[in-house]
Amino acid sequence: MRCIIPALICSLLAFQANAAEPRTKVIVNGLMAPVYFNDGDTFRVLSGPLSGTKARLAGFNTLESFGPVHSWGSWTTRELYVNAKAGTQNGRKGVWRCSWDKKVDGYGRGLFKCPELSVSQIRGGFAHAMTVTANPSPELYLEAQRDAIKHRRGMWAGGVPKYILTSLHSLDERPNSTWTYNRLVSTHDGHSERWIHGETYDECTQVCVDEVSISSAVLHEAKQRLDTVPELSTWKTLPARKQVEVLEVYLMIKTISAHIPKEERDIMSQALAGLVDSGLLVAASREQAGCMIYTDFRRRFGGGKAICLKLAR
Repeated sequence: MRCIIPALICSLLAFQANAAEPRTKVIVNGLMAPVYFNDGDTFRVLSGPLSGTKARLAGFNTLESFGPVHSWGSWTTRELYVNAKAGTQNGRKGVWRCSWDKKVDGYGRGLFKCPELSVSQIRGGFAHAMTVTANPSPELYLEAQRDAIKHRRGMWAGGVPKYILTSLHSLDERPNSTWTYNRLVSTHDGHSERWIHGETYDECTQVCVDEVSISSAVLHEAKQRLDTVPELSTWKTLPARKQVEVLEVYLMIKTISAHIPKEERDIMSQALAGLVDSGLLVAASREQAGCMIYTDFRRRFGGGKAICLKLAR
């Protein structure tokens, strides 16, 4: 009996802990499973064959819900924090069909695909379409986002930046490294850009990105110059919009766009630096767009939460 009773107590406590969490029904690869939504784009499977699996839902991104950190347009950080929490609630209220092919992200979470949930989050303005590459999001998601933007739902009511700053990394998070990156996601097609930098951020530092525009005359001249560089074969095949994005991204964050393959980036960096130094590649306008507040991931939850993440009551 001594061996059995503690085990029963532990089982009961575990059951009560799970019961206290709001459960959502999700069908994964044809099997029903109860899950707990941590936020609008992640959940944890509570029981069944995949019990304990942490899932990152692919194809879209909800804003961070660990505290008021995002801002753009007329939005305050607190208002977009409310939007992030609304995305969590939207995820919890449905019954969603998902699939998983055992792929994981960089944090070891399963990359689940839940198309109906993705469209619901995006169309409601609780999330934006996102890939982690230079490839655009599926048209199904982009159509839902265009509809949300057109009707100014959710996160789009306070403005629509060209790029959303979705994550920040400080150099001291990567010991012995000379660089790190922040992630920017295009609101036009959902593709990601990595803002390469060597900055160390203090806790609660606000980091912002500028948006730029380029005149047609500058675009024309820059294109002609770059077209003459034989090593830039990919540049010459890019659609006009992506060529514009390559130039804008460089002027915004001094980083070579993800549209340019790795083997051509050093050449492109030299070419664009030369155009800037010569005064040919300049922004016609520049204004602050999206911002995000940095906190170390170890200071985002619990009793040790950073002061800027705590809401005044």
